[in-house]
Amino acid sequence: MKEILREVGMIARALDSVSNIEFKKYDLTKGQYLYLVRICENPGMIQEKLAEMIKVDRTTAARAIKKLEINGFIKKNDDPVNQKIKKLFPTEKGMTVYPFIKRENDYSNRVALSGFSESEINTVFDLLQRVRTNVEKDWEFVKKGNQRMY
Repeated sequence: MKEILREVGMIARALDSVSNIEFKKYDLTKGQYLYLVRICENPGMIQEKLAEMIKVDRTTAARAIKKLEINGFIKKNDDPVNQKIKKLFPTEKGMTVYPFIKRENDYSNRVALSGFSESEINTVFDLLQRVRTNVEKDWEFVKKGNQRMY
């Protein structure tokens, strides 16, 4: 069997490393840009939904969100109906950095897909979505404390 997930992992780590280096000048480190982008694109979302979108546990998300809040990229607002719920919003500082992150993402996509036809790009996208859907089932299963049978 081909080691597809190793390839996907290498691509993800390389792009993450590049992003961490390039976003350091904005005081965004260790993948915090992933959280900031999702908050900018979905203002008012809650922490649990963000963690689910990025596929991390709540503790990891809480740490990153706290750092983004301390560094002034996001703010938490109380939900008007349920005070226990904190909604996440980008600050002006966060919205100022967002276009740069988006440009970097668009550039990385262009580089990664250079030489691919539109049809090939659509195929890669569709196949990767299927892989993600398959993996999400196990992610949800294990996240709930279950053990996979190998």
